[in-house]
Amino acid sequence: MPIKKESNYDLRAHNTFGIDVNAELFITYDTVDELVEVLAAVRGNGKRILHIGAGSNLLFTSDFEGIILHSGIKFIEHLSRNEQQVIVRAGAGVVWDDFCALMAQNKHYGSENLSHIPGEVGAAAVQNIGAYGVEVESIIKQVETIEIATGKPRVFQAQQCHYGYRDSIFKNKLKGQYVVTAVVFSLSTVPKVHLDYGQLQELRALDAMPSAQAIRDAVIAIRKSKLPEPSELGSAGSFFKNPVVPVNVYDEIAATYANVPHYVIDGERVKIPAAWLIEQCGFKGKTHGGAAVYEKQPLIIVNQGHATPTDIMELAEAVKQSVYNKFKINIQPEVNYI
Repeated sequence: MPIKKESNYDLRAHNTFGIDVNAELFITYDTVDELVEVLAAVRGNGKRILHIGAGSNLLFTSDFEGIILHSGIKFIEHLSRNEQQVIVRAGAGVVWDDFCALMAQNKHYGSENLSHIPGEVGAAAVQNIGAYGVEVESIIKQVETIEIATGKPRVFQAQQCHYGYRDSIFKNKLKGQYVVTAVVFSLSTVPKVHLDYGQLQELRALDAMPSAQAIRDAVIAIRKSKLPEPSELGSAGSFFKNPVVPVNVYDEIAATYANVPHYVIDGERVKIPAAWLIEQCGFKGKTHGGAAVYEKQPLIIVNQGHATPTDIMELAEAVKQSVYNKFKINIQPEVNYI
């Protein structure tokens, strides 16, 4: 198929907040060669270039003046397999949950805890998505990219991606410099499960070694019970990162709130769920214009159908300030403002 270019393109289908904004030019490509061709054509024209996946971690604050690129590279191929692991390569435009579904179906372990997270494979590798005790970096072997400035390919080994909590080299040092075209994953062919997080502990009680499919099904059920479907209520999923604080900060909070949930990182640091902090500040269900803190999960800010970007940003800032005033903890957005 030819490269698809559309001017004044409606972005509502490409941002899960459902914000009514347009892009000056929207280009979809289906192969690496097409991407290189597109980059050569737009390079040096002075236009801002933004590459997006499904727009599940973005808040467009206005119409986008520039060029938005979107990958249509969609394939999943098995490269190798032995008694303990399988190496799988996936195109950046593959829907992330489609990848998780196929891995669970094939009894490949590693991605099941990350099921039902909106987005695409390429963006998952950039964002280092995580859920229920697992981050995608744990199964990434390589990330294949094209450098925007030159059109040259570069393969990043996992350790070169500098992965951290919802972070990677593609979000900081090399932000805006590379486009992910494919990701190579290493998954386990023998059961390796992570069931120590929240409600998944109940699954362990029923089955000490559940299948990848059983874990996937449980994760989807949990997510659907707590999180809104973007097709029904616009959101970007978790709006804030869970803060990691020094032990003494946690101790001060625990002295007042005996039931504060927490996850020990090491002897010096503790992670406290941002959702709990926000709920203690009374924001669960609170509205501002057309935006609201989701009544079932205060970590999520939703578009009730008529929210403006300003509504969402002002509500997020009010949440952030309230948490700081009450706990002296700075919670940081996961969502990128564009």
